[in-house]
Amino acid sequence: MKNNNPAPHFDEQALLRAVVEGTATETGERFFPALIDALSQALGTIGAWIATFEGGTTKLRPLALKLRGQFVDAYAYDVMGTPCQVAIDERRTVHIPDRVVELFNQNPFLAQLGAVSYLGVPLMDTHGEVMGQLAVLDDKPMPPEPQAAALFRVFASRATAELQRLAAERAVREREVQLRELVESAMDAVVNFDRNFRVVLLNRAARAAFVCLSADPELDVRDLFTSECRGRLEGYTESLAQAAGSLWIAGGLQAKTTQGERFEVEATLSHYRVNDDDYFTLILRTVEERRAAEARIATLTREAEYLRDELKTLDNVEHIVGSSPPLLNALHEVDRVAPTDTTVLLLGETGTGKELFARAVHEGSRRRERALVKLNCGAIPHQLIESELFGHERGAFTGATQRREGRFALADGGTLFLDEIGELPLELQPKLLRVLQEGELEPVGSSRTRKVDVRIVAATHRDLADCVARGTFREDLYYRLAVFPIRIPPLRERGRDIDELARAFAEKYARRVGRVLSPLPESTLARLRAYAWPGNVRELANVIERGVIISSERTFDIDRALPPGGPARPSEPPSAAPAIPAPPSPAPDAILTAKDLLDLERKNLIQALTRTSWKVSGPSGAAALLVMNPSTLSSRLRALNIRRPRR
Repeated sequence: MKNNNPAPHFDEQALLRAVVEGTATETGERFFPALIDALSQALGTIGAWIATFEGGTTKLRPLALKLRGQFVDAYAYDVMGTPCQVAIDERRTVHIPDRVVELFNQNPFLAQLGAVSYLGVPLMDTHGEVMGQLAVLDDKPMPPEPQAAALFRVFASRATAELQRLAAERAVREREVQLRELVESAMDAVVNFDRNFRVVLLNRAARAAFVCLSADPELDVRDLFTSECRGRLEGYTESLAQAAGSLWIAGGLQAKTTQGERFEVEATLSHYRVNDDDYFTLILRTVEERRAAEARIATLTREAEYLRDELKTLDNVEHIVGSSPPLLNALHEVDRVAPTDTTVLLLGETGTGKELFARAVHEGSRRRERALVKLNCGAIPHQLIESELFGHERGAFTGATQRREGRFALADGGTLFLDEIGELPLELQPKLLRVLQEGELEPVGSSRTRKVDVRIVAATHRDLADCVARGTFREDLYYRLAVFPIRIPPLRERGRDIDELARAFAEKYARRVGRVLSPLPESTLARLRAYAWPGNVRELANVIERGVIISSERTFDIDRALPPGGPARPSEPPSAAPAIPAPPSPAPDAILTAKDLLDLERKNLIQALTRTSWKVSGPSGAAALLVMNPSTLSSRLRALNIRRPRR
């Protein structure tokens, strides 16, 4: 229905005065209701609003909406099918002086309000993007008034500026919150103070370092340093006050907590101005923390290098194979001691698998998640072994171009396996004893004591008690190492374990060379059991690998794999005593029982002892005659219950 009320005539001056007076004192969120209230009163329209888009939608949500004299809250509407859509899509002022309902008859809202005319202006930012709309709606015709429309656009621009200002303020506040959280969570201590040295801000790390609960408004930053350093700090700030910039302060700056405890720091001092006021920021880090961080990085780097080297040898790691009583007894001892932190001493001949037993001790301990670090004391030159064990500082000796962590540092929290401990130089043994007793060490070239938590597993093929008697091994270190000795049986005592080991090695090496072998026959296994194996498991592995390589058919070639001459025989010693003939070799297909082998060994040992008047060690002893280690011979005599007959 057409409205017969006369159309209003805009008084541009009255409109301008009303809007200016209504909004002059308002800013921020209160600006928008003031603007809408002034517009609706000056224009006499039934509705006026300023609205912005909800993110990513076609809905407008009013910042202020007034309909028929009342402000409406919590209202949003879709612009599709409304006059607002035209203004926004075409980015221009849209004025519909009459019959707006007929033009937009699909929008029920206009009919409900009895709308007749409409005036709307899009709000666009500096990039030309539409932010929202300023609009009025009336139930009377609204004839074109160019000056009024121009004023309407002026206030739309004013509203746009206010929207952008609020958005900028909001961005600044968000940025301030982010920066505050960043400063608060920084690991370094941050202290902000003004030109009068009054502390403005202390972050969490600074409060912890100086033992302050908060930034006291009366706290003087100079009170956080010793009296000797107050003058230095004043001089630094004075030199920086002339211009914005920063200054690096190396070590030597002594800080102190509110409780008087001193600590050395290094810092960056920065200067900046805010509204002609001078402010300074100190970013502090304790020298001890930096040194600890550098040491930790160096340790992790060294550990990573060590573990990379270990990965290359993983293919050679074997499991302990066998079920003979002597082996099971040794493994039972491992099970008993592994969960503790007790020092373990592994005793066994060369090639018996001492490293595998050390790994078993480590894997059964609470330290299994940390590294098992290994060092062969007999494989490193004496002049370098101290550095390998304890580390060194840069310049500690010729060639020490950088600081290096030792094996003890790498094994901190884990296990250190010291193989061939009997080869450790006598002059280094007191230093090792100190680590075992007190958990402390000093790197080469350093006076700084370092604490370590390391479990020691040592191994040797020597008779350490004999070394102590000869003065080549410290007695106190021997007793400190021999807390829990475990004897690893030689292969010749393990009976049918030779069969299991031979089969396992044959399968491994055949797979490695891409060859398929038939199972080892009993005759081959008997030949292997008949051999004395002076090199123990390591020699057996070498023999099997050699046999796999030279076997041209599927059958293992035992004749060419074993050393020439059949079972091992002692070579003739360089002495005047006549050599002891070896026991007769069994026929190739003979099957010797364990009792047969023990009887042969017993007869051979008794014959050697008889020739040397029951003297075990020394140039003219039975060990030299048999080409055996004296400690090995002594252990065999005890195992076989061989004793010198009474006169």
